[in-house]
Amino acid sequence: MNVAASAPGNLLPGRWFDGRSSQAQPVLVSLQPTAQGPSLRLHPLSSPGAAPVVFAYGDVGWPEAWNDKRPQVRVVVDLRDHGSLEIDAVAAWRAALAAAGERPGIAQRMQTRWPVLLGVTLAAVIGLTLFYRSGTPWAATQLTRMVPLAWETSMADNVMRQMDEGPLKSSRLPAARQQELRARFDALVQQASATPHRYPGYRPALSLDFRAGMGANAFALPGGRIVMTDGMVKAAAEKGLPDEALVGVLAHEIGHVMHRHSTRMVVEQGVLNVGLGLALGDVSSVVSTGASLLTGLAYSRNHEREADCYAIAAMRHAALPTVPMAQLLLAVAQDARDEAAAKSGKPRDGKDAAKGGAGATGGASGTARSPRDTAGSHSTLWSFLSSHPDTVERATELEQGHAPHCAKG
Repeated sequence: MNVAASAPGNLLPGRWFDGRSSQAQPVLVSLQPTAQGPSLRLHPLSSPGAAPVVFAYGDVGWPEAWNDKRPQVRVVVDLRDHGSLEIDAVAAWRAALAAAGERPGIAQRMQTRWPVLLGVTLAAVIGLTLFYRSGTPWAATQLTRMVPLAWETSMADNVMRQMDEGPLKSSRLPAARQQELRARFDALVQQASATPHRYPGYRPALSLDFRAGMGANAFALPGGRIVMTDGMVKAAAEKGLPDEALVGVLAHEIGHVMHRHSTRMVVEQGVLNVGLGLALGDVSSVVSTGASLLTGLAYSRNHEREADCYAIAAMRHAALPTVPMAQLLLAVAQDARDEAAAKSGKPRDGKDAAKGGAGATGGASGTARSPRDTAGSHSTLWSFLSSHPDTVERATELEQGHAPHCAKG
């Protein structure tokens, strides 16, 4: 029997492999519109007059069209537990689907239409960029409110223990000098709650420790622990800067604590990893790790600016100048670049030395020096990837006592 010749206009000839027999049953196929989507009806030709076998829209694995200009030779329809259906009249099948109300999904439209593919790709890139630049830090900022202070102090104690067993050494500053700087630090602590920051109800126990072994540096740990190295105190003395320079650095580090930057960085990475998993599925660990790294670097740049704004507000409240802090910032950056140049054997000229490095100071861990400064601080790519704002720009803002990104107050 010629099935194709006997098929009425609204029925398509097909072959049904029901999974119970190796032989195909000749059938006529019809599609009926429903609220959920087309239903599939099979009319076995071997049983004239028998009721059709009906498959609801959700019971069928509907095949996708991959190329409008190169349609497949035959359509294979997955009937799940009831085998499969083969149809040779591909064009008629697709016309019947459209007449029954079937609309190709976004995946199929991407496969058959380049403009749709490009549009979806562009939307995905924009969405991921917005998530990377705005969504992740916003979510992390909110989630950090739920992180208990006890967890922060426990983590800080563990980090400090590891650093004391590693690069850090006991301070060699005279006890009187330490006490003098602690007195200035305590004065800042007294006004910490009055200085604007993201978490008004956050009340960590701020403390100051001195260590040697890391050059000119200062860093803040979550929960309120701040460390200043002997090298930082020495650098200020060698440049003939007043203690207001060190007080400004301490205000900056208090800003990191009060804005909970270290904790937010940890939470941000968790949010980013979860977001990438939901958005991209099972992706390469290299892609995931690389995206996490880039996001972390950009966010710590924002943290530096936020801590600078805190320092500016705190110093203004205490009626102290921020110019010495700016001078110390530039001096430490210059020393770091000179040291890196000496190690690389490449001399630096005056013009290069005046540029200022992208990573000379700052970061969630405080005043960190980066040998990448020697690569050229005004590179657009490095400016984006750098974990710190430009040193000269920061110093200028500190000298002026205000910055465009700081809230007025």
